[in-house]
Amino acid sequence: MTRYVALFGAINVGGNRLSMADLRDVLEREDFEGVETVVASGNVLFDHEDRPTEGLAEKLGYVVREAFGFDTFAVVLTRDALAAAIAENPFTDDGEEKLVHTVFLSAAYDRDELMAFVQSYAGPERLAPGTHCFHIDYVEGGGRSLLDPAMRRAKLKMPRGTARNIRSLRRILAKMDS
Repeated sequence: MTRYVALFGAINVGGNRLSMADLRDVLEREDFEGVETVVASGNVLFDHEDRPTEGLAEKLGYVVREAFGFDTFAVVLTRDALAAAIAENPFTDDGEEKLVHTVFLSAAYDRDELMAFVQSYAGPERLAPGTHCFHIDYVEGGGRSLLDPAMRRAKLKMPRGTARNIRSLRRILAKMDS
């Protein structure tokens, strides 16, 4: 068995309310073992037979749609992939833990397109591409950030993504290591 983390998108936002206890129960009935949630925003640790993370992500999305009736997706990572995403974030050393985020994407993206956007964006946020994600430092906070609207106006061809701050990612990694 391999230990994985599923980072769900669209859970407990936009009306898609779901208790983590209900999510754990459904996943346990679907042959996911050692199911634990970390922080109440759709972070699920589980054990499963070793298989490609894309297949697990599809299975998780399907299970949640069938059980709870709303569309979601999951990005599934091994412990090493999560640690690598944290390590490659260039803003962890000088940014605030709660303001430095990694956006995990449901599919590959065009790094050149993102870099062109980064070069043209004049906001205070700092952005950097990652391996299967990208990184943001919301220097002045995310609440009033104009980054998301600017990315929509630029019509970036980005797949669905789900963001976690570095504090949460470190907590998840510590839980995977315990």
